[in-house]
Amino acid sequence: MDLGLRGKRALVAASSRGLGRAVAEELAANGADLALCARGAEALEATRSEIERTSGVRVVAEAGDLADPTEVNGIVARAQAELGQIDVLVTNVGGPPPGPFESHTAEAWRQAVAQNLESVLNLVRAVLPGMKARRWGRILNITSIAVKQPVDGLILSNTVRAAVTGFARTLANEVAADGVTVNNVMPGYTRTERLDELAGSIAEREGIDPRQAFERWEREIPMGRVGEPAEFAALVAFLASDRASYITGTSIPVDGGWIRALV
Repeated sequence: MDLGLRGKRALVAASSRGLGRAVAEELAANGADLALCARGAEALEATRSEIERTSGVRVVAEAGDLADPTEVNGIVARAQAELGQIDVLVTNVGGPPPGPFESHTAEAWRQAVAQNLESVLNLVRAVLPGMKARRWGRILNITSIAVKQPVDGLILSNTVRAAVTGFARTLANEVAADGVTVNNVMPGYTRTERLDELAGSIAEREGIDPRQAFERWEREIPMGRVGEPAEFAALVAFLASDRASYITGTSIPVDGGWIRALV
């Protein structure tokens, strides 16, 4: 299936590893030129080099902290200088620390808001005018199944990612007539470094082996296994494509059936 992404320019946040990297690889495989960003410069450059080598598309990378508005502006400025105006924006940041409400300080809440909400606002603010001017754009936010069905022990993520969902759903209506779609993709339990960290946190708190945490999740998932990053990335690429031009304002899970709600 030709997704019509060849020659499009995509900015993928937090793309040196995990879901962000999988999305970047899938977009590149479909011909999109890429701008990548992450905090770790060494891992980011390794990812940039590998994707460029295997896909043949143009790939630029700029290290920076998405919680810092000045660094967000620098990342977008570099992407636009190297590639031109951004057609596809994929917002993505690592999840905030796990733990119950009383374990998190006011500073932890401030940092979660800066990292997981304000970073999205700042990225969108930087690329949206160009999308509207060209009357074509795709904004895709990687959120979490916790938006639909809160996950115990993830109160920071449950709260702040829900705020991203409210923002995106409202923005979708505001820019629909400009040819810009806005959608959220909700990963379930997916085989990434983040999931390893969550398993380790549960294991430490409950005095169990991390493998037992994985087994518990697998019992909860109707498919009986955790997801693979490439399975998630396939949906993001479709939503970024011409073929998804009439889909906006949605939040779509990629979770093996974990969410039990009807809608």
